[in-house]
Amino acid sequence: MKETTLNIQMVDLQSQYAKLQEEIDTAVLEVIRSAAFINGPRVRDFQAHLEQYLDVKHVIPCANGTDALQIAMMSIGLEPGDEVIVPAFTYVATAEVIALLHLRPVMVDVDPDTFNITAEIIEPAITPRTRAIVPVNLFGQSCDMEPIMEVARRHKLWVIEDNAQAIGADYTFADGRRQKTGAIGHIGCTSFYPSKNLGAYGDGGAIYTNDDELAQQLRMIANHGQTRRYYHGLVGVNSRLDSIQAAILDIKLRYLDDYAAARRAAADYYDQAFAGIEQLQTPVRHERSTHVFHQYTLIVKDGRRDELQAFLNSKDIPSMIYYPVPLYEQEAYKESMANGMDKLPVTDHLCRSVISLPMHTELDKDMLEYISKGVKAFFE
Repeated sequence: MKETTLNIQMVDLQSQYAKLQEEIDTAVLEVIRSAAFINGPRVRDFQAHLEQYLDVKHVIPCANGTDALQIAMMSIGLEPGDEVIVPAFTYVATAEVIALLHLRPVMVDVDPDTFNITAEIIEPAITPRTRAIVPVNLFGQSCDMEPIMEVARRHKLWVIEDNAQAIGADYTFADGRRQKTGAIGHIGCTSFYPSKNLGAYGDGGAIYTNDDELAQQLRMIANHGQTRRYYHGLVGVNSRLDSIQAAILDIKLRYLDDYAAARRAAADYYDQAFAGIEQLQTPVRHERSTHVFHQYTLIVKDGRRDELQAFLNSKDIPSMIYYPVPLYEQEAYKESMANGMDKLPVTDHLCRSVISLPMHTELDKDMLEYISKGVKAFFE
């Protein structure tokens, strides 16, 4: 197979921008001309539209997804030494903010099919010091949130949903009710990092909740702990979404469901192409959740993941490994962990076996065909 001239990328933000260029350029120029750069009307517009989209009472925009998690944890009265349950197979930000606040991350394993934590995994890790659970809706689909919320209710725990990779996905409860991911836990957090499904052209994030009292706490903390200028009721931080990013996000929000449909179509193509390859496990869709495919992640079953990546590189096919090292093996978190250094078998296996293929809204049939043929050629 010859090297491609298709210029395949893991995420193609330039082509996505080209389709929206007129709308985005106009919106950005309007902000610049207004000089309302911080907490201007475009921020309020985006906040209102995101509340409507998520069907949630309160959205609090902030500077980035890590800030969103930190502000969420600051709002619920956690004290140093309190334990917070998190998956070991996730990006570092989830555990990072726990350690920054002098809390103790309790890292647990994940489901081998969906890569998400479950109620069955969480409950044995609960101790008298446990105060919160952070389910991460990894790679684009929801954790099975109904049983998780029931465990949290029984043990009187807070649930902070990390929804940075799954905004736009729908979760279906046992009674048929549907709810957007991130709006199920007591607090939801998301990131608008440029490569996210709803991405800014810089950093950005948001926190959301249906609890009026929590919303007031969250707003205060994100704004130096004040409800009005120069009057500070809490120790807070300075975390704001600027008006230019809000204007861009407000436009892209209109297309978010279309973006998800394009990603699902690409995932379906990959699924069909790889159906006959025994050495691969394609992404498993949980029956309770739609999937918005922030990543399309394969498990390579025969221990040849790194060989596959090298082969794809030789064919100009990009790929990424999310995540090569479990959180409990990261040097920064060895001392702060509450549950020792025992290996978690599923997480350890995934870190050695997963590989993600290009997944974005601009993948066309030629690109998908070339990528799929490249993967299949490796196993022939």
